[in-house]
This record gives sequence, structure tokens and C-alpha cells, in this order.
Amino acid sequence: MRRYRALLVAVLATALIGTTGGCTSSKAEPAAAEKQADKVTYLTAFGAVGRDAFAWVAQEKGYFKEAGLDVTIQLGAATGENLKGLAAGQAQFANLDLIGAWILAGKGDYKDFRTIAAIHQQSLVSIVTLEGSGITSPKDLEGKKVGAATGSVNQLLFPAYAKLAGIDASKVQWVNAQPPQLPALLAGGQVQALSTFLIGSKGIEKAAGGKKAVILPYSKYLGDLYGNGIITTAKIAKENPDLARRFRDASLKAVKYSIEHPDEAAQILKKAQPAADITAAVGEITLMTPYVSSGAAIGAMDQERVARAIATLQAGGLIPAGLTPDAVVDFGLTPKA
Repeated sequence: MRRYRALLVAVLATALIGTTGGCTSSKAEPAAAEKQADKVTYLTAFGAVGRDAFAWVAQEKGYFKEAGLDVTIQLGAATGENLKGLAAGQAQFANLDLIGAWILAGKGDYKDFRTIAAIHQQSLVSIVTLEGSGITSPKDLEGKKVGAATGSVNQLLFPAYAKLAGIDASKVQWVNAQPPQLPALLAGGQVQALSTFLIGSKGIEKAAGGKKAVILPYSKYLGDLYGNGIITTAKIAKENPDLARRFRDASLKAVKYSIEHPDEAAQILKKAQPAADITAAVGEITLMTPYVSSGAAIGAMDQERVARAIATLQAGGLIPAGLTPDAVVDFGLTPKA
């Protein structure tokens, strides 16, 4: 009997040790298996302005973190420069003017990128002038000086716009300058109009001492063209679509929040980028809102419409034939229209 009791005690002790050890192991497993956030770099479309505020909103509100992302936001320069950054592996995602990117792709300059969402459902490229300039219709641009950023999509698209709007493009004189210099050129009378993004009109009015801006959108004649959008590399789109979807969804959630709360979005931008102008940022977000939520789901893209946009670029002589929608957009990643 004593031997039986001793044996029973030994068995129970062994079982207790095993159970305790098992519990310790199970508690440690989740911590060891906890997934680390994916580190990615994102390039804004152009500096730190209202149209790009959503990236900092996504960071401030924790949308990127919720998506398992650790995002470094860097200030982008222009369409070509952002494409270079992606091609060189300096970033994994970027915001840029889609039509400018597709023009470069059509010319064979950059091919290894894919669009995964449209921020603006229509192009924001416009003619912006001031009241009293004598320009109230596209035809009035003939014989006038028009300012534009050097090598910008605004100037590249003008021949297609001019053809449809009834303008003799040969009668328009172009003055090129860096984007920050354009409002001063118009305010100082060195040009009578600018070919720029309409969301910059509040900053233009401020530079002109409060004179009201007159806006002639390209989209009135070029309705199939998209505005800014989010792109990634062709490699990520193909090999890591989950990463692309998570970045897309977090970004679009922030876009929605920004247009619903423009003042807060501008404050968040200012907090992250002290040099940002809150008034101009609120103006940009407000002006772009109708282009973000124009009936389609935020970020949505339509394959037939992309095909028509490419056909417009080809008809305008901006790119040769051959570019297909699938070469610049991953429709498996874009939200449905």
C-alpha cells in the first residue's frame, strides 16, 4: 500500500509539472508569433499640401497601424520623380497624376508600376485666371500668355484640350516656371492665365491679394481622364497583393475622413509638416471633394473608362498606339466602380 501511494504521488507530480510547463509554453507562443508591421515608404504627390493631407491623417488616426503597416511618408516632387523613386526601390507606394504617369508609360519611359486606386475621379487640370483678365472662355486664351510648371502634365494635355475646346493652340504663348512661382507670375501680370490644378486656386487668390479666380476645367472636354491616384510597383501588385490592398484601404479610409473633416485634416497636416498653410490646405481639400466622391465608390476605376482615357491620349498625339489598360492599372486591386 505504501508503495502504491508513493507511486501515485510521483505520477501526479509529473502530471502537474507537465501541465504547468504546457501553460507556460502556450502563453509565450502568441508573443513570439506576433506579426510585425510591414515597413513601407510612401511618396506624396507634391510636397505637403491639402491634396496629400490624407497620408498624415491615416498615420495620425492609426489607419496604417490597423492595417499592419509602418509607413514612412516622404515628400514627393512630381510625376516623373515619383516614378523614378519607385523604380529605384526608394518607395513602395506613391500618389501622382495618373494621366501624366500613363503618358510616360505610353512613351516607354516607365512601365513597372500599377495603379491601385483613383483619388480623383476626374482630372483636376484646369486653366486658372483672375477676374478682369478678359478670359471667360477657352477661346479667350488665344493671344495670351499662359504659365505652367516646366514639363508638367498640364501643358502636355493642352493640345488635346485645345482641339476639343476650339482653341488655336498655336496662338497661345507658354511661360514655364517652377510650381511655387506660378501664382506670383499671374498676380504680377507676367501671364494672363495658368494651366494648373484647380485645387490650387485658393492659394492663387491669396497671392493676387484676394482677387477671385476664374476656373476653366479641362474635364469639361476631357471627361474620361482621371486625376491623382495611388500606384505601387508591378512586382508588389503581382507578388504581394495583400500588402497593396492593406495600403489602399487605409489610404482611402483616410481620404474619406479628410473630405468629411477638412479643417481637422489640415490641422493634422500642419502638425506633421509645420510649413504647411492651413488655409490653403482646407481650400484644396474642399475643392477636390466633388472629384473624390463623384458618384463612384472612393478610389474606384473602370476598365472601359481607362481604355477611353488612353484612346484620348493617343488621339491627341501624346502617346503612340499600343498602351493597354492592364499595363498601367491592376483591376484586381482597384475598388469597383
